Amino acid sequence: MDWHLLGLSFLTVFLSELGDKSQLAAVALSSRCQSPRAVFFGTAAALLLTSCLGALTGGAVAELLPTRSLKAIAAAGFAILALRLLFFHGEAPE
Repeated sequence: MDWHLLGLSFLTVFLSELGDKSQLAAVALSSRCQSPRAVFFGTAAALLLTSCLGALTGGAVAELLPTRSLKAIAAAGFAILALRLLFFHGEAPE
């Protein structure tokens, strides 16, 4: 097992998930229910499932397309998002 990759992916997901909407929803849900442990296991299972689906999908796409093409597609996607944020200020497209 590549421990460096394991640690890097854990750290990346951990930092990106801190304070996001799903964490705030879990806090709100656990404050209203009688079993915070059930909320913990439910949210942990959901994060594991979505991460597993993302890793499996990414692996399958990486088998089909070369790395250079994937990086170009990702760069174009981020550029489009950046331009929309800069020029449309979150307005819904018509």
